[in-house]
Amino acid sequence: MTNLWVYDGELDKDERLLTLNTEGPDFTQPGKTCKYKDVIEFKSHDQRVLSSHALCDDGQWRQFMTANYRRKHSACGCA
Repeated sequence: MTNLWVYDGELDKDERLLTLNTEGPDFTQPGKTCKYKDVIEFKSHDQRVLSSHALCDDGQWRQFMTANYRRKHSACGCA
């Protein structure tokens, strides 16, 4: 892809949600751009949840992806 995705964002006051905003190619309408946001929820030191959203023409954010990240612990019990 030739698009450079430049993000800006903020961490909520509880430091549990990181919201990242960007603009990039509209995947449903070639030649147009769309606003996107990724929200990373810090559930624990071992788990994060990423959700990705696109801003639709009706002004509503629509979630199109979720990824769950979990730290894999080694057999010795270290991180």
